[in-house]
Amino acid sequence: MARVLVTGGSGFIAAYVILALLRQGHEVRATLRDMAQEGQARAQLAAGGARPEAALSFHRADLLDDDGWAAALAGCDYALHVASPVPAGLVADDEAGLIAVAREGTVRVLKAARAAGVRRVVVTSSFAAVGYGHAPRTGPYDERDWTAPDGAGVDAYTRSKTLAERAAWDFIAGEGAGMELATVNPVVVLGPALGPDMSASLDLIHALLDGAMPATPRLYLGLVDVRDVADLHLKAMTAPEAAGERFLATAGAAVSLHEMAKVLRAGLGPAARRVPRIQLPDVMVRLAALVLPMARMAVPRLGIRRDAANAKARDILGWSPRPAEEAILATAESLIRLGLVKG
Repeated sequence: MARVLVTGGSGFIAAYVILALLRQGHEVRATLRDMAQEGQARAQLAAGGARPEAALSFHRADLLDDDGWAAALAGCDYALHVASPVPAGLVADDEAGLIAVAREGTVRVLKAARAAGVRRVVVTSSFAAVGYGHAPRTGPYDERDWTAPDGAGVDAYTRSKTLAERAAWDFIAGEGAGMELATVNPVVVLGPALGPDMSASLDLIHALLDGAMPATPRLYLGLVDVRDVADLHLKAMTAPEAAGERFLATAGAAVSLHEMAKVLRAGLGPAARRVPRIQLPDVMVRLAALVLPMARMAVPRLGIRRDAANAKARDILGWSPRPAEEAILATAESLIRLGLVKG
């Protein structure tokens, strides 16, 4: 079994990656920007089934500071760089800060991993680095595609993920010194919440359940379950064929918010009584955008489908994701179970 560093140990994806590593018998080190988060992180992992005696330790390391990374990575065979800034509502006011954390932080982890003799690093990138900044198209995007960071409609988060992944590949090509790299590029990540501190991606299901979204705009999203994202990280970590490759993580074709609402109503019964039944005409969304920031965010994406292909991960790594419907319902059931939805 290996010793593996996971960055951003208090995050949603990182928690499931840590749980998967522990189940396989690996020794796990996880980084935190603030060690005050350790209790919350351990509580999340315990909710996911981790035992108190698990081979797990936490280490302080900040993506914008060199201190701590050498000690955290010492003796590690692999590093999974999962930490990334994901702003609430997928928007950010501080674009420069977001890009700095994403790009500089990624390179900082890679430099420290190279110095520690790490064999392979898996970076959690995003579909945001694949399918934006170009004219919409009918076919699915795959791992050969890259977002144009200065393209029309590319926001700060999307730009930060693109520049960070580009920086990772550039570093490996120029300074990697034989260290291997793979990236995992998820679409919107759903799945069971492990505690009340929700990932930004789960806010969407929460809004549908809680009545905060009385009607759905005509938006389409690619979806994937967090447990499958964790599984893909582990496969990309160890499979010889994964070295030097990108892997899109998606359950399948993009799903509309209206279809997601239907899944919730069909699967939850009375618990879905606040889930919207109406899909707003585009003209109504545009009118609402005059006064509502959330509607303003939706306008550029109305009716646009960005499908992603998962054939590469299936064919090369034998990855088999859950259906999107299962991820939607698992998210909703966990939010209800945790008491995070209005009664």
